[in-house]
Amino acid sequence: MPVTGRPKVVRTIGFLLASLPLRIFAFVLTLVTMVLGIATTMLWIGIPILIAATSLVRGFADLERRWAGAMLDAGIAAPRRRPHGPGLLQTWQARLVDPVTWHEVNYVLLAFPLGIVEFVAGIVSVAVPPFGIFVAPRIGAMHAALTASMLGPNRTQQLEARTQQLSDSRARGVDAVEAERRRIERDLHDGAQQRLVAVAMSLGRAQLKLDNDDPSAVRELIGAAHADAKLAVSELRDLARGIYPPVLQDRGLDAALSSLTARMPIPVDVEVSVEPRPPAPVETTTYFIVSETLTNITKHAGADRATVRVTRDDETVVVEIVDNGHGGASVRPGGGLAGLADRAATIDGVLTVVSPAGGPTVVRADLPVRW
Repeated sequence: MPVTGRPKVVRTIGFLLASLPLRIFAFVLTLVTMVLGIATTMLWIGIPILIAATSLVRGFADLERRWAGAMLDAGIAAPRRRPHGPGLLQTWQARLVDPVTWHEVNYVLLAFPLGIVEFVAGIVSVAVPPFGIFVAPRIGAMHAALTASMLGPNRTQQLEARTQQLSDSRARGVDAVEAERRRIERDLHDGAQQRLVAVAMSLGRAQLKLDNDDPSAVRELIGAAHADAKLAVSELRDLARGIYPPVLQDRGLDAALSSLTARMPIPVDVEVSVEPRPPAPVETTTYFIVSETLTNITKHAGADRATVRVTRDDETVVVEIVDNGHGGASVRPGGGLAGLADRAATIDGVLTVVSPAGGPTVVRADLPVRW
């Protein structure tokens, strides 16, 4: 996973200063156990020592990934390791030929002298604030990039993970489209189709009454047919709005979401800042995530107020819907939130839900503007 930009100044300086004791401990312990294990391998006692050494190195590497992630804003995924069979000998053999093991060993050994340089840079950053403001973040960014290259997944693993993500996204997108098709078919069958059948029946009965020269009954039946026709038109209009609202295409997200929230039974505050205008698939996905989330809020959350905030940067449109309801919402298979996650996945987006008991509930979607 790529490094997420220049880290914050204070956290970076803290990272430069606080990392050295850990680096010294990791360097000494790793070097001693590795040398001792190699020296005693012929006596077989060295094999469990080397396994312990590689386990220590793995623990230090995992700690470094989390430490760099917390302090340097570097999201570094763990690489995929070579599987091994049962028993100490097979474990040692698998780790011995696993490139990940040696990348982690090299990192732990390199991190000690690097940590000395970074510690000095941290002291200078405290003593000379301009150095800390302008130089320390760049040092932190370079360290995060080094950590990602040595402790993160290699290029092949990244491509495999990306391929799997796209495959899953495509499958979820197909399921979401199929579910949407079934919904439209059900709405047509249960709504407008029934109204139009009633219109046809009323007109047929009116024709019979007309043949029998009964104008009052004809007038009544035509009135009923007219009412059913208006209801059918209204339901078709609502269905069309549910597929793609015209105001979204004509005036964009701000007007579409304002129109949507104006029809909600609870007050909804709306803030939209998405200039330049995102691609149509992103707008459509954003609109329906907001629409369906607000519908769920009014039905299930017990909230009396909600907030919708939509922003964008160069890469992502971020959608946040917050309500003051009783909380407890979660993404369950087959549930409404799972459907929203599937809809977001169709354009490689991610939906997250934070809903502690007692509220508030935050539904957030990160939707890329390029894919």
